[in-house]
Formats: sequence, C-alpha cells, structure tokens
Amino acid sequence: MHADSLLFTIFLIFAGSALLATAALFARQALMVGYILFGMLVGPSLLGWIGDTATVQQIADIGIIFLLFLLGLNLPATKLVKMFGKSLWLTLGSALLFLLAGGAIGHLFGFSLAESLLIGGCLLFSSTIIGLKLLPTTVLHHRHIGELIIGILLLQDLLAIALLMAVEVLGAAKQTDAPMLAPILALPLLLAVAFAGARWLILPLMRRFDRIREYLFLLGIGWSLGVAELAHEAGLMREMGAFIAGVALASHPVSQYIADHLRPLRDFFLVLFFFSVGAAFDLHAAVEVAMPAVLLAILVLAFKPLTYAGIMLASGEGRETAAEVGVRLGQASEFSLLVAMLAQSMGVIGMPAALLIQGATILTFIVSPYLIVMNYPTPVALTDTLRRD
Repeated sequence: MHADSLLFTIFLIFAGSALLATAALFARQALMVGYILFGMLVGPSLLGWIGDTATVQQIADIGIIFLLFLLGLNLPATKLVKMFGKSLWLTLGSALLFLLAGGAIGHLFGFSLAESLLIGGCLLFSSTIIGLKLLPTTVLHHRHIGELIIGILLLQDLLAIALLMAVEVLGAAKQTDAPMLAPILALPLLLAVAFAGARWLILPLMRRFDRIREYLFLLGIGWSLGVAELAHEAGLMREMGAFIAGVALASHPVSQYIADHLRPLRDFFLVLFFFSVGAAFDLHAAVEVAMPAVLLAILVLAFKPLTYAGIMLASGEGRETAAEVGVRLGQASEFSLLVAMLAQSMGVIGMPAALLIQGATILTFIVSPYLIVMNYPTPVALTDTLRRD
C-alpha cells in the first residue's frame, strides 16, 4: 500500500479529501468536516492506509503557523484598539460563562480540575473558518452584523493564542522543571526583536523592491518562519512567533498583498492539519467519552447561541441581530482542536480529555452549518432567497 511513500500519502490525502469535500458541499457542510472525516476513514482507527500520522502532523503544523501569521497581518495596532469596544465585553462575558459551563461538565464526568478548566476553555472560541466562510461578503461584511461577528472572532483568536501560550508554559514546566516565568520573560524580548527587525530590515527591503511581487511573497514566508523558529529557540511556540511576525508587519500596506497571496499556501497545509486531526483521532478510545462529548456538543450548540443573544440583547442590540450572531457563532473552534492536541502532547491533559474536546468540537462542526444555512443568508444556503455570495 506504499505505506512508506510520502508522495503516495500526499496523493491519498488530497485526492480523498477532494472527494469528501465535494460530498460536504452537497451536504451543505464546511469543507474541513470532509477533511477530518476522511482522516478518520483512512487513519489507523479504520482502514489503516495512513499508519504514520506523526509525519503528516509535522507537515500540517506549518498550516497553523501560516494561519497565525495571517491573523497577525490583519491585526494592526489601530485595529486592536478599535476592537476594544462592545465586542470586547460580549466576548469576555460569554467566555466566562462557557468556561464555567464546560468546566462543570468536565468535573461531572470525573476529570481533574486542570482538565475541566481546559475543557471549559476550549468552549470559549467559535470557528473562524465556519463563521467567515458562511458570512456572505456582499451582504453582511459591511453591515453591523458582519462587524460584530468579525470583531468577536478576532478577540476570540487573541484569547486562543493566550490559552495556547498558557498550555505551553504549563507543559514546559511540567516536562523540564524549568521556571514557568522563563517563556513569559522571553515574550517581551521576542516582541522587541520582531518589531525592530520588521522596522529596520524587512519593511525597508519591501519598500525597496515592492515592484518584484515574487520577492515580497518569498520574504513574507521567510520572515514568518524565521520569527517562528526564533520563538521556538526562546522556549515559545512557533505559532506565537508567527503571530508576532504578522502583527509587526500589519501596519504596512504590503501586508495585505502578502496575506492575499499566502492564503492558498495556508489552505494547502490546513487541509493536512484537519486530515491529521481525523487520522489521529482514536475512534475506539473515543467510545469511552462518547456521552460527555455529546453532552458537551449539545451544550455548545444550544447554550452558545442563547448566551450570545442574551448578552447582545442586554447591550442594546435588536432581537434579530442578536439571534443571528448567536447562531453563526454557535460552534466550537479549530483552535479547540489545536489546544487539545498541544495540551495532550505536553502532558497537561490525558488522552480521554483530549478526545472529549476533539469529539465535541467535530460534532459541533457537523451540526452548526446546518443551523446557519437553514435560517440565514450564506453562499451555500438551501434556498435561493438565502443564497448570497
């Protein structure tokens, strides 16, 4: 079965994912659901066509690095300041409720305090991919609903980065007995180096050779991966370094060119990431956490829309606006998968807790798009009256 052939593995992943993605589109599903399900199908738990998921995971990690780099490119300092308005209180208020509710379910099923808190923490985020892909650009992006959704998602992404860093700090301290403050102290130094490097080296080069688009693209990739590796050497996540690299360039107009041209490369590696999530998902072990996973998914699908709607109504939003934002953000996030995988790999949580988070997240990925496309305008809605590009 060419088990040792990387070329065959890549062929199998993308050919099979294309087939499952086609089925997902006909089923009005998010594409990443197709990638995850195909990973489960050909992974060790079922057909076993992909036996070595570690190699795929290492390659897939590049997609997360690019994802965080692109997030940083879209967050200049001025935009961050503007976000600290109504979206901030909506995000923080809902985050506290989700943290307590998810933690209570974890505690109810016998998980430790740290695991329960992380389970609750993974409920804080909604899917940026589902939220934005099902948001019609010609209708909502430039209206109040679109502004609210994008603002909340960006703030949630910042919370996700903070949670990832906290997990890494705890994991590093647990594995090496190193001081927990070491990565925290390394962060300001990395910020200083990144912003200095961007100002005095990268941006002058981009201004000097801004007519050579290929060079700008190459320099952007080199910069993101370079700062990511520097972060790793300083005891931080590569993903954290990539995010900082993006923020350091975000104020320059060329950042949008880099972002636009880097998205296809990011999508290539994200297919591998979501596939690796499915392939590494142990279906046999997941049976033990099936009941709490279903309960956790129901909590997210029912409680999140109601929570967002209630908080937004209390803040003065209209009933229809509050309800729509709640439904569009009523799922878990791809960051939940990433946090669970990182926490398990670093020994912060055990495999049952990681499987619980991943299983509940995948279930919300499957159900939530249907709730959106049946009720609100999207590019893949069920009726012509709701279909918007």
